[in-house]
Amino acid sequence: MKIGLVLEGGANRGVFTAGAIDFLLEQGVNVDYVIGTSAGACNAMNYLAGQKGRGRDSMILTDKSLNYFGVKTLLKTGHYFDLDWSFREYPNKYFPFHYDTYFHNPAEREYASTNCLTGEAVYFTDRGEDREYLMQIGKASCALPGMSAVIEVDGVPYADGGVADSIPVKRAFEKGCDKVIVIETRRQEFRMKLSKSIKLVAKISGRKYPALQEAMLKRHINYNGTLDFIHEKEAEGTVFSIRPEMQEVSRTETDYHKLMKFYHHGYQQMKQAFPALEKFMTEEK
Repeated sequence: MKIGLVLEGGANRGVFTAGAIDFLLEQGVNVDYVIGTSAGACNAMNYLAGQKGRGRDSMILTDKSLNYFGVKTLLKTGHYFDLDWSFREYPNKYFPFHYDTYFHNPAEREYASTNCLTGEAVYFTDRGEDREYLMQIGKASCALPGMSAVIEVDGVPYADGGVADSIPVKRAFEKGCDKVIVIETRRQEFRMKLSKSIKLVAKISGRKYPALQEAMLKRHINYNGTLDFIHEKEAEGTVFSIRPEMQEVSRTETDYHKLMKFYHHGYQQMKQAFPALEKFMTEEK
């Protein structure tokens, strides 16, 4: 069987996923295909590089001067998130990324982003062992509209993958996966709504990228449809989901204790579910 791992985004809600994959790394769990969106892309990279604790340490900062988002960043760069800085300084200086281990991992991998010109999901993968390109497609997956700059890859503008495909589980099946593990960052009862703030950001984005605006305005419909799809596949026995049971942190949460609690919750959720997950991964469909 081909086993896939799908990682949802959510900015600092991604500490839940970091905890879950750290447990998987402790257990030596390998899969055949990995796909992540936004913060899920970052967690996917850490998982493929075998770097237990890197996601936790880079999202739950003890040194606040290393924070890549906030009012100071906004005043300095014009954007709330400075992805150029975080994808340059984090992997190469403050939280060294194990590029060699990553590139030698045989698992197939993709990172979801949104093409600003078409509003459609694009799924990037590595280009040989090009480190700079890897970080560029990572930025493209994380470029949240209204909070960070649009990221260009080969001259095409891209925005956060969560706009077009927040939980790319359907993509995993399209790529031939027989069974898929999904790590979500929202509780099971969550349903997305079209908020006033999203309408405003979509309107502003639409001045330059009308297709991106359209994608943002229908994101909640697609997201909720994906949740329904996941639940159907869970009932069929081809999807195994790990999700929070406690109140989620906000995507821009900076409180050390709240973030650490959510990280440990992810770790414990995976640990508790692990016997069932092992059975899921080994039994035929």
